[in-house]
Amino acid sequence: MDPTLAARTLTASTEIATAALSGQDPDTVLDLVVRAAAELAEADLGLVMAGSDDGSLTVEAAFGARATNPVGLVLSARSSAARVARGGVPIVADDVTTDPRTAPYVPRELTAYGPFAAAPFGTRESRLGALTVYRRRGRKPFTSGTVEVLTAFAAQAGLVLVLAEGRNAHERVGLYEERERIARDLHDVIIQRLYGAGMQLDLLARRPARKLAKPDATRLGDAVEQLDAAIADVRSVVRALRNPDPIVPTDLAESVRAEVATARELLGFEPSFELTGDLTDIPGSLADHLRAALRESLSNVVRHAGALRVAVHLVRTPDSLRLTVADDGCGIPQGVTHRGLRNLHDRAHQINGRCDVRSSPRSGTTVTWEAPLA
Repeated sequence: MDPTLAARTLTASTEIATAALSGQDPDTVLDLVVRAAAELAEADLGLVMAGSDDGSLTVEAAFGARATNPVGLVLSARSSAARVARGGVPIVADDVTTDPRTAPYVPRELTAYGPFAAAPFGTRESRLGALTVYRRRGRKPFTSGTVEVLTAFAAQAGLVLVLAEGRNAHERVGLYEERERIARDLHDVIIQRLYGAGMQLDLLARRPARKLAKPDATRLGDAVEQLDAAIADVRSVVRALRNPDPIVPTDLAESVRAEVATARELLGFEPSFELTGDLTDIPGSLADHLRAALRESLSNVVRHAGALRVAVHLVRTPDSLRLTVADDGCGIPQGVTHRGLRNLHDRAHQINGRCDVRSSPRSGTTVTWEAPLA
């Protein structure tokens, strides 16, 4: 290999490795790859093509194209570049439009070119696609030495990208784990403490034996409202941190038991809890809605019902998730509007579910909150 060409190849490979391993945008790295390939091969056009499941190739980056932009162009799975990507063997042609191996599958956008060479892009274990170069018709064909340089460069650049993707994936896993840890701490610790403090303040304000002056009662009510707003803000942060994937399972059963345990401390007695069905694969977004509905229902019991018995029943069927919270308290007074009940209905409506509230002074209140799993 020409020493000057070898030095240029090494410089280009080093630049690409530095960019890829430093976490630069993948599109930027591909632009560096295709530019270097075209310059090393003294080509008029360079293309980086990525393979797809059906064997076809899509142009992901281009260098040297002026009249038309081939990025996004799809080449047939039977094209020479696709065969190079699958087989790992480079190919060279004096004229891409007349050589029987290449001519049948040359797209219209590339018919102005003659000399052609293609090298596999990636590694033997992880074949990413093909790296192709073209010269204008009438120019000299690519020599075997040039094709050798192109093949070595494509292998090195592909290896760097594979390593960079592995490193980035490892860093993403670490980031997701840290975000999940923060979200779990916020949900399991901070929200529970804020919720408990709000319940205690609300109960204090409602005790007849401790009648507060109107300004103090107003300030206490404002404090409860601010705690409610803080809980809503923290929940929003938790959702943003977790960014739940619809197929990611959540530990819903454990968090429901934690909500019931918090209510026990505030009620002064143990609510009954029954779980029917498996909750391990409940989507994260639905689990968040159900936890909030349970918390709202128990909060209403603590604040308003004066109940002596509370029963929580959570049922998972093949088609739905149903939560029932029943108490033997004083029921909901006629004509009274409760923000918490509106929240329950709103949450059910958001996920095409339903919320049914039945209440009377004799039998207490039963809230049934149900959401479809489809």
